[in-house]
Amino acid sequence: MDDAPPPMTTDADTDDAPGPAPGGRLPRFHLDPIGGIAGDMFAAALLDAHPELANGLRAALAALKPPPSVEIAIGPHGDAALTGMRFRVTAPADEGHGHVRLRDVRARLKAARIEPAVRKRALAIFTLLAEAEGAVHGVDPNEVTFHEVGAWDATLDIVAAAWLIEALGPARWSCGVIPLGSGRVRCAHGLLPVPAPAVVHLLRGLATHDDGIAGERVTPTGAAILKHLAPEQAPAGEAETLAGVGTGFGSRTLPGLSNVLRVLAFAPVAPAALQEAVAVLRFEIDDQTPEDLALGLDRLRARAGILDVVQWPVYGKKGRMLAAVQVLAEPAARDAALDAVFEETTTLGVRCSHVSRSALARDTAHASETGGTVRVKRARRPGGAVTAKAELADLAGSAGHAAREARRRSAEAAALRRGDNG
Repeated sequence: MDDAPPPMTTDADTDDAPGPAPGGRLPRFHLDPIGGIAGDMFAAALLDAHPELANGLRAALAALKPPPSVEIAIGPHGDAALTGMRFRVTAPADEGHGHVRLRDVRARLKAARIEPAVRKRALAIFTLLAEAEGAVHGVDPNEVTFHEVGAWDATLDIVAAAWLIEALGPARWSCGVIPLGSGRVRCAHGLLPVPAPAVVHLLRGLATHDDGIAGERVTPTGAAILKHLAPEQAPAGEAETLAGVGTGFGSRTLPGLSNVLRVLAFAPVAPAALQEAVAVLRFEIDDQTPEDLALGLDRLRARAGILDVVQWPVYGKKGRMLAAVQVLAEPAARDAALDAVFEETTTLGVRCSHVSRSALARDTAHASETGGTVRVKRARRPGGAVTAKAELADLAGSAGHAAREARRRSAEAAALRRGDNG
């Protein structure tokens, strides 16, 4: 099998696809197989969640050049309980269920003018089908003859799934517990048990259940798509925003249950506190005058790459009062900060370490006030609250505490009303 499944993160560039997630985290799409899963249900659910992708998908499927008798219909659908979308491929019996091998499918896809990443992903899904069919029937995957899953209807379902996965961009996938169904299904091999042997092979390792409703609940195409996505079934309990939902209908009618696959689109929530690494430099001073040390520490604060400088009094040997100093610097600036410490102070040694710190997301706004512009630091705290603090240095031109306080309150209120960084 020369077309291995590609990694789940892609570099597809689709204008309407979800954008990069906060903090580098990926969005998540959760498949809720209420009625089950099939290739057409998968495509319909994603199109219901992202209807703006429909035109691009139609163009991609047209590039496969299906016969005129093969019709593709994408549109709204509903039953007595739910509304959603249907993705329906209608093909005559001789064109919709032809007998083809994997090499025929590969040739059909390679001849089509579709994106290489989409082609590779579609071939990967078909390859999983061939491997499953070969394993259960004792045939080399390259010699497997596809029947129901090998012709135009399944080809279009699988290419649609591959195109939509690429269009959505880098993402995580998860899936609920999968209904197995029961009974018998008639296919080219005769009557087979439900779930079909190839489906059982593809669903190994995924959580399933019997909800008491008979019939084929997972098709080989749907199972191959799941196998390709390798979804989580117990995602970490991290904070996420429910950004969208889509409902895809299947062709069957189930007693007392909507035959739908639902997709829930989740966007990561940007954490209030961001983790970052900092270099810490610590030392004590006992032989530098307070005036000169204060000047030296001010000069340290002005150095590029130094984030903060603090000092506090401590007692040293023989009960002498010392000044303890701590410098925080960007990791890449550690050596330059160390040189600066030795230049500006009389210390003979510095203790250095790298630590992780949590910092709230913050920015600086500029508020125009009587007396000049005031810089205001804004921070977003857990729960979404935003706090603001005016820079004292920008208030120094106001005479008297009352005047400074009035300008401070006015500038901070103005910064909180604004949503930009101006």
